[in-house]
Amino acid sequence: MAVVSVSMPDELLERLDQFAAEHGYTGRSEVVREASRNLLGEFEDTRLEERDLMGIVTVLFDYETTSVEERMMHLRHEHESLVASNFHSHVGNHYCMELFVLEGELEDISAFVGKIRATKDALTVDYSVMPVDSFDPLAQG
Repeated sequence: MAVVSVSMPDELLERLDQFAAEHGYTGRSEVVREASRNLLGEFEDTRLEERDLMGIVTVLFDYETTSVEERMMHLRHEHESLVASNFHSHVGNHYCMELFVLEGELEDISAFVGKIRATKDALTVDYSVMPVDSFDPLAQG
């Protein structure tokens, strides 16, 4: 097995070690391997390919980090055909939240989320994807 060196803030490393201990992992490498597999598999669900999808993406960042807000604006314009709606809100005393509603195909949503995740200084990125091409609320049970 190859050894990979990863840089991360001390606080994140402490949280990773604590998570590993609390959830019975043998160590941080096992947690990182599982997280990597999950991340890579997120958009590999073949049931979502070639379907009309809706995606919700939320991004949290420090309001003093104007580079994140500028990047969000550029991404919104760059993906104008994908972004159905966008909402900016102030959260607490120091944070901003950017919410994107996306309508498109898996490949486009995946690319958009990847660009959001790659944005330096974004504190959290969360998203969900659901098909809307055959939405039947009565069948949801």
